[in-house]
Amino acid sequence: MDLIPAPNRVDEWEHHEWTFELKPTTRIGADQGAQGVARWLRSELAAATGFTFDACSVEQASRSADTVTLTFDEQLRAERGREAYRITIDVYGARLTAGGRPGLFYAAQTLRQLLGPRAFRKAPLPGEPWKIQSITIEDSPRFGWRGVLLDVSRHFLPKSDVLRFIDLMAAHKLNVLHLHLTDDQGWRIEIERYPRLTEVGSWRGRSMVGYRAGGRRDDRPHGGYYTKDDLREIVAYAQRRHITVVPEIDLPGHSQAAIAAYPELGNTDVVDTAALTVWTDWGINPNVLNVSESTLRFFEGVLEEVLEVFPSEFVHLGGDECPKEQWKASPAAQARIKELGLADEEELQSWFIRHFDRWLAERGRRLIGWDEILEGGLAPGAAVSSWRGYAGGVAAARAGHDVVMCPEQYVYLDYRQAPGEDEPIPVAYVRTLEDVYRFEPVPAELDAEAAAHVLGAQANLWTEFMDDARDVDYRAFPRLAAFAEVAWSALPTDPAARDFADFERRMLGHYARLDALGVEYRRPEGPRPWQRRPGVAGRPLEGRPPTA
Repeated sequence: MDLIPAPNRVDEWEHHEWTFELKPTTRIGADQGAQGVARWLRSELAAATGFTFDACSVEQASRSADTVTLTFDEQLRAERGREAYRITIDVYGARLTAGGRPGLFYAAQTLRQLLGPRAFRKAPLPGEPWKIQSITIEDSPRFGWRGVLLDVSRHFLPKSDVLRFIDLMAAHKLNVLHLHLTDDQGWRIEIERYPRLTEVGSWRGRSMVGYRAGGRRDDRPHGGYYTKDDLREIVAYAQRRHITVVPEIDLPGHSQAAIAAYPELGNTDVVDTAALTVWTDWGINPNVLNVSESTLRFFEGVLEEVLEVFPSEFVHLGGDECPKEQWKASPAAQARIKELGLADEEELQSWFIRHFDRWLAERGRRLIGWDEILEGGLAPGAAVSSWRGYAGGVAAARAGHDVVMCPEQYVYLDYRQAPGEDEPIPVAYVRTLEDVYRFEPVPAELDAEAAAHVLGAQANLWTEFMDDARDVDYRAFPRLAAFAEVAWSALPTDPAARDFADFERRMLGHYARLDALGVEYRRPEGPRPWQRRPGVAGRPLEGRPPTA
């Protein structure tokens, strides 16, 4: 079988010639509560086959072999959860059973893979009959958080591209879209009470092309933002595919776009913030938020509107790469440290994050932030995205905090995929398909109690060097398929024991699915001519990345 991610158990009936075939007469029956998944499956299969797949009741479906049925199993839910599923295909039809709606959706995705690459197309093509060998599959995910960060701040992606990316995530059984909406280089979410955030903050006059050392600029203005209705649509579209959208509002660092729109948010006693514009460089920016009560009120107002749009339990508030030089030089910040009885600027950042942790908790939400929020003391209810290796995640988990593992050494998909000059804008270390496949989200040094705090894993797509969906495709795939298997499948926890050769073999079939989906992935032999960026400087690093 070339299924990706690999199911936990597959039983192929070698001694039977029975097959199930989709035909113009095939109907789809669904339990009460499963009609949404049935509608999605009917839509996808009808587009690919040209058949209508009329609806019928489960009782009617049980009397016909020419049916696909979607049903719930309470015992399966009790034993393995809502995302678990079972597929049985034989002479009696195709039966998809699950612990809940998410499981039925994943079963439907697996059924689509079983039908072959043509099932991923949007119109019927000539070909063989739509037959599936008799088979039983039992499956459930290893982790509940199987995420991808999509950075739409550095380079804006139109709504249609985000919706397409959600479909690609769903096809790989990924279930969390971490949407990085604000940064120094652009503010991408409409906030009605603060219109200048998008009027001023959503576009910059030009952009760096490649790494800083190359000295190149594209003098074309870049910008865009999502209205609240756009984001409501994105959230609803994702929900129907059992994907949770987690918004990120970055603070107190990575905030120059907000300060450019509202200069009073910056450290006005040490910087002429009125002269700042949306940042046109990449990197760590010294301009950070001030720590006044008015700034707290401002971002409470921002978050009130964020919560109206995003129903997710978690809200990501960045907390990373916040230089402290302006606070050290600011009389107002130093007075604040003294007033609050804090030791230093590290504790000041912790106080800032803790304020919003309490604010979110009072509204039934949870804060999650990058592992820098550990510095100066972790907010009591906060969860950690561990990006600077495993150390932050290990410390947080041992302290009883939930963790999402996304160490840059393995799952930063902006990192280059191979050595050599053909790789477009080569960034950092080489992270091959095999490197991603051997990523283990739970560090061996964690005991069982601490390991239970690892919610799952996330791959991150930072877009400084990806200025459109084609670039995102190239950096993400096929590595995102390897990551999806790591996050879903019951792989050996010892990375060296994983059968990468089998994964490569299964990828040969999966590349055809990606082709049918129109994904412009990196081919195993290397980039195509138009995927290269000759003359655009990157920052390649030699050797293997440190694993701290």
